[in-house]
Amino acid sequence: MGRILAIDYGQKRVGIAVTDILQISANGLDTVLSHEVLNFLAKYIEKEPVEKFVIGLPKQMNGEDSDSMKYIRPFVVGLQRKFPEIEVVYVDERFTSVLAHKAMLEGGLKKKDRQNKALVDKISATIILQSYLESNRQLPSF
Repeated sequence: MGRILAIDYGQKRVGIAVTDILQISANGLDTVLSHEVLNFLAKYIEKEPVEKFVIGLPKQMNGEDSDSMKYIRPFVVGLQRKFPEIEVVYVDERFTSVLAHKAMLEGGLKKKDRQNKALVDKISATIILQSYLESNRQLPSF
C-alpha cells in the first residue's frame, strides 16, 4: 500500500500533504515553488511509494470551475505524463484556505505566522487530503 499525496496547486506555490503508509491520517509535507513541484515529487516518490495524487479542484460557489483551472489543468497533464502509473483524483477545495486560517487561529499561531502563505498552502493541502480520506472511509457494518 502506498501513500496518498495531496496537492494544493497555485501559480506561485504548491502545498503538499501526504498520508501515513496505512492511509489513516493526513500530514502537511511541504510547500514548494510551482515550477519545482514535479522535481520535488520525483525525489519524494523515489523514497516513498505513492499510489494516488489528490488534486484540489477550485470551484466557484455556483459549482463552476474557477479561473485557477487554466493553470491546474496543464499541471495535471504534466503530472500524468511524468507519473502515468499513479492515479489522479480531484477533490473540491472550496473553503480550504478559510479552514486553514481558522485552524491556524485555533492552533494559537501568532498573526505573523498566520500571514505565512506557504504555511496556509501546506495546511490547505492537508485539509484537502483529510477531506478525501474521510469521504472514502468505509463505515463499519452492523
